[in-house]
Amino acid sequence: MSMTSLIDVIFLLLLFFMLTSTFTKFGEIELSVANTGTSATEGQPVFLRLSVEGTTLNGQVVVPERLPDSLQDAGSVLIGLSDDVTAQRLVDVLAVVRAVPDLSYRVLQ
Repeated sequence: MSMTSLIDVIFLLLLFFMLTSTFTKFGEIELSVANTGTSATEGQPVFLRLSVEGTTLNGQVVVPERLPDSLQDAGSVLIGLSDDVTAQRLVDVLAVVRAVPDLSYRVLQ
């Protein structure tokens, strides 16, 4: 029995799967460390709470599509997480928060 044809088929399958597969791009977030003596922003910060049930902004439910509009007038955002929130959900929300100009944020533990 010849192994040459079997090796050719395995090589073609390997080549096919390597060329047709997609590689996922992992989201990266830049976290900054709080410094002592940082200046306070004007006004009270808003509180953004992430949970499996949904997202609340100062106790009111907000849909993710309306989050940038809701944060336009805020000077700073405190982001609180429930225990069951995934890291991907946090990365998605941080991407939205970072897109709002002149907005500082902190993720609470």
